[in-house]
Amino acid sequence: MLARLSIRDVVLIDQLDLEFSAGLTILTGETGAGKSILLDALSLALGARGDGGLVRHDQSQGQVTAVFELPPGHAAHALLEGQDIEIGDDLILRRVQLADGRTRAYVNDQSVSVQALRSLASSLVEIHGQHDERALTDPATHRALVDSYGGLDAQAKATREAYAAMREAVEALEAERARVAAAEAEADFARHAHEELVKLAVQPGEEDELAVRRQAMMQGEKVAADIREARDHLTGDAAILPMLISVSRRLQRRMPQAPQLIEPSVKALDEALEALEGATRAVEEALEASAFDPMELERCEERLFALRAMSRKHNTPIENLPALAQKYADDLAALEAGRDEVARLEGELARARETYHGSARALSAARERSARELETTVTAELPPLKLERAEFRVELTTDDRLASASGYDRAEFLVRTNPGSRPGPLMKVASGGELSRFLLAIKVCLAERGTAPTLVFDDIDAGVGGAVADAMGQRLARLAARAQVLAVTHAPQVAARAQSHYRIVKNDVGKGERVVTSVARLGAGERREEIARMLAGAQITREARAAAASLIEKAG
Repeated sequence: MLARLSIRDVVLIDQLDLEFSAGLTILTGETGAGKSILLDALSLALGARGDGGLVRHDQSQGQVTAVFELPPGHAAHALLEGQDIEIGDDLILRRVQLADGRTRAYVNDQSVSVQALRSLASSLVEIHGQHDERALTDPATHRALVDSYGGLDAQAKATREAYAAMREAVEALEAERARVAAAEAEADFARHAHEELVKLAVQPGEEDELAVRRQAMMQGEKVAADIREARDHLTGDAAILPMLISVSRRLQRRMPQAPQLIEPSVKALDEALEALEGATRAVEEALEASAFDPMELERCEERLFALRAMSRKHNTPIENLPALAQKYADDLAALEAGRDEVARLEGELARARETYHGSARALSAARERSARELETTVTAELPPLKLERAEFRVELTTDDRLASASGYDRAEFLVRTNPGSRPGPLMKVASGGELSRFLLAIKVCLAERGTAPTLVFDDIDAGVGGAVADAMGQRLARLAARAQVLAVTHAPQVAARAQSHYRIVKNDVGKGERVVTSVARLGAGERREEIARMLAGAQITREARAAAASLIEKAG
């Protein structure tokens, strides 16, 4: 429950420290005294939207601190652990509002985001304000109210998650199908390209090797004629080598006749013959080396042409053609894998749809039970509010064509104020006074099913009085038996049932230079006097005091 509330420099409040107890706490005061400021400050501490206008004039910042006492096992403990926030005896929420509009949020003096503060506070306090009528009369909110009344938040969350998983499965399948379709559109070309590249079988460095061979063969054809001519001069009919051999033999036959004269010449001729024979062998080898098969040159040129044509076709260098062939092979393999992936994703989508529809059907059944219970409970609250002949209905439409993250259902609150009339929307059927009483009944029923340990009611009894206000006081007292209830009221019948009563007043300070709001806890006599003021107005009469005492005594 809310144990303490400290406010510093917020609008008309300089410094305010309040302590609260369990049960029903009532806050009263003249219109404009600052009751709304008090609740705005509490809302700020609970994560409401900040506003630099909340900071008191001439101050740089305002601050609100709310201290809560939590029962063991409260949901806030799990939230604190999830945020790695130290858990102590008390839970302290603090919000600093700067005059420039910026805010800072703290939980147990540890800085947190406003979103984290708001999430934590939602498990601590429920605020039912005088401006809730718009939400309660708007059919767009009725399904969420049915869920809240039935405690179906976990089921609704499971359905939202199942719907999100189903949508993700749909998107994944559509994306994979699109990718496979694009791959299939290119598959024929990829298959043909892969086949011709594999058939071409480009080898590393093949282009350079072929170019060198082709150049050598073309150059060899030109020099082959000169080499053959040189061979003819060495070994042909007019060759010098046979003539030198003949001359050497004649001289050798004459050498016995004049050895000293002929021997040097024979020796020189032998050396020349050896050199010529070596030259002849070299020429023969060159001629053999220069010999080529014209068909080989043709094959070499055809291969180069095929390589370069394929390079131009695919706009890639010849040395990259093997990698391109591998890419096409990978694309074809990916296409097959994509088909398998499509089949897998279709299975996942089928399972996701089954999960979603199962969750949505279960949620619809639970909503049907919750709607009927809410009908019964709200209708039972109507007679004490002087709506004995009225009836409250929840029209729940279930249609799987409405499938969404919220399930299949659409809900709308309908009322019938007189027997035999047609039920219709709240805003169209109920008169102004009837509408406020219907809304009071709905708020009380919803609050009774709330899980927060502290309930705040801001002037929800506005516009009602007499027996209706007394019935409202009874219901707030009933709620206070299970939760802490704080209520801002103008109805003396409600105030009479308070277990703690605070009066909010506005005073001049500094010789009237400014105004401040203060809050005082009332004792028994002060409480009777405040209720008398609420009954009589500015002039409190003896009769008003007697009526106030009677109200307090009746309330017990």
